Amino acid sequence: MVTDTVDRGGRPAATSAHELAAAAQKLFIEHGFEQTSVGDIATAVGVSRRTFFRYFATKADVLWVESDAEFGRLTAFLAADDGTASPRDVVEAAIVSALAFGPGDEQWARHRTQLVLTVPAVQSHASELYRQWREAVADFIRRRGLWRGDELFTVAFAHSTTAAIMAGHEYWVSHPETSLPQCLRSSIQLLVPMGPPSP
Repeated sequence: MVTDTVDRGGRPAATSAHELAAAAQKLFIEHGFEQTSVGDIATAVGVSRRTFFRYFATKADVLWVESDAEFGRLTAFLAADDGTASPRDVVEAAIVSALAFGPGDEQWARHRTQLVLTVPAVQSHASELYRQWREAVADFIRRRGLWRGDELFTVAFAHSTTAAIMAGHEYWVSHPETSLPQCLRSSIQLLVPMGPPSP
């Protein structure tokens, strides 16, 4: 947590990167991404622009405040695999675990999903994150060694997992009665293969 002096009134204010990101995403949803400035975000939270830029280089970066932690959970889960469960089951559990959030963060997670799905300015970074996740899954499949030499299956399996993540999120935001883990599991079962087709 960083403490900074608020520009107006000289009163100290403290905020976390996650709190700042949640407030920014709410403004993006309500007023539009392009229409919301860094100054608008700082004012809404009660901090200075300087504090904002201590956390984020650009306003688009607020969407990825938890991305490093999520990717870390994914890779740690895959690395801990003991080889007893099917690869799809392991990947499913890893994805659900990596993207888990506390009950107080559901609005933040929904807002992030809506913005990733609809705002071109953040989609290029999203593509890079998906590439990292695909590579982590592909490396996991190679380590398992079940289909050694079938690189096409490995690549297709990895791509299908990110497609399932996107599909699960898209369904979740349009069906508020569902939960994200439920949607992710269902989309993974539909889109991610158990193994390569028989010759």
